[in-house]
Amino acid sequence: MKARARTRHQDLPSAGVERERLRQKGQFWTPQWVARAMVHYAVGGGATSVFDPAVGEGAFFRAAKGVARELGRPLRLEGTEIDPDAIRQALASGLEAADVAHVAIRDFMVQPPSHGLDAVVANPPYIRHHRLSAESKAALRLFGRAVVGTPLDGRTGYHVYFLLRALTLLSPGARLSFIMPADTVEGVFAPVLWQWIARHYRIDAVVTFAPAATPFPGVDTNAIVFMIRNAPPEPHFRWVRCVSPESVDLARWAAAGFEHDAGAALQVQRRALSEAIATGLSRPPSDDSVGEHTLADVARVVRGIATGDNNFFFLTRCQAAELAIPAAFLRTAIGRTRDLVGDSDEVTPAVLDQLDAAGRPTLLFSPDGRSLDAFPAPVARYLDEGAARGLPQRALIASRRPWYKMETRTPPPFLFAYLGRRNARFIRNRAAVVPLTGFLCVYPLRTGRRVVEQLGQILAHPATVANLARVGKSYGDGAIKVEPRALERLPLPTAVVRAAGMAISSSPTRQLQLVGLGGCP
Repeated sequence: MKARARTRHQDLPSAGVERERLRQKGQFWTPQWVARAMVHYAVGGGATSVFDPAVGEGAFFRAAKGVARELGRPLRLEGTEIDPDAIRQALASGLEAADVAHVAIRDFMVQPPSHGLDAVVANPPYIRHHRLSAESKAALRLFGRAVVGTPLDGRTGYHVYFLLRALTLLSPGARLSFIMPADTVEGVFAPVLWQWIARHYRIDAVVTFAPAATPFPGVDTNAIVFMIRNAPPEPHFRWVRCVSPESVDLARWAAAGFEHDAGAALQVQRRALSEAIATGLSRPPSDDSVGEHTLADVARVVRGIATGDNNFFFLTRCQAAELAIPAAFLRTAIGRTRDLVGDSDEVTPAVLDQLDAAGRPTLLFSPDGRSLDAFPAPVARYLDEGAARGLPQRALIASRRPWYKMETRTPPPFLFAYLGRRNARFIRNRAAVVPLTGFLCVYPLRTGRRVVEQLGQILAHPATVANLARVGKSYGDGAIKVEPRALERLPLPTAVVRAAGMAISSSPTRQLQLVGLGGCP
């Protein structure tokens, strides 16, 4: 499984260079304690062979050999692999030539097997959509449409199509176990994908992992194991949370057909499939903490300003002074969450003073749409410098008319970190800054000091923050990424709303608004 690349290749140390090489191929190897559980499930229906469509260094083949010894019956190892180097690594890691004798060096998506498969296990290549060529994306969308009946969203990753291909190859009664990133059930394509799967296959179990039990420590990916068979659908399935790493409980539970005690390392729930798909298969079931209303009932969310080139448009006070840019073309701004020291939940003038003292940019150069010759001379000179740098040809900037016209935002009362690690939080904007794309802007539907302060209590409450996991995309080590529309779906716990002295009621226009209970607005 692959994590999101967050650093340029040339900036990585030697270990990071190797990881980036694997990212390009979508390769990260599955640990044995997980692989054995997946194989046990896949062959639990009596299969005599195991097929791995992305053999890699042979983690599932090694697991299958161990499972075969436990079961006292042979398992034929079959598969495909696009990378010959991976097979050489598999042989170096303990597999024998006979173990890979039935592995074809070819692309599973392009040249799938011509026969039905009895048991499939895989850690498919995790290649996100932006790493795929336009031609590959077009071909994959055509394939997805042919299978599902409608094209999947253009942001669908390669691994999702791998799952679809494998499902269509399952023989009647055959089983499949895939380990995949959480975006498989959290992406914009997820509802269409999983509703189709739920109509055509039986989802037996979904295994999630607590951050401390992740199969891929240090990798920015939240893994999920899907256990699915080609059988009539059932309305319920087993939803599992693995809380201890390297535990034998997962393999024992799968080997017992889910019938024996799961052990201390696993938390198992019987769950309605319809609820789970609506909530998100990576997320725990809905409960009273969800509440009857969402953030969209009381606020709207807008992304921060995308400059197109922060090095040019986001300035320190010293830079702005040296360039002699008038104050009329500067907006006080904040660019990144790490500029807020520790777990600070406020942006104050004192915070900006600290950033200025540290030489951090706090001023957004914000030209309007007037012609170049209408700007003061210092602004015109700086824009000429930007044109000489080639800024008008940059992808985002080129869409502007004129290229230098900056987006505008009213300073929002609240900021929200776009990507948070365990301390994801709403931030009170007491310095009237405008945020860049490291933040989202949260604007209450009603204004007024009392309303804003009471909404701040609701947003800061731990129960509200905990609900972020219900709407965000989850990554490794507890990280959560929340897009604007997803944040508007954030459930507001009813008890928290009441405790803040607020009520959410319908206006005459039927639009839900936040209304103070008593006192001035």
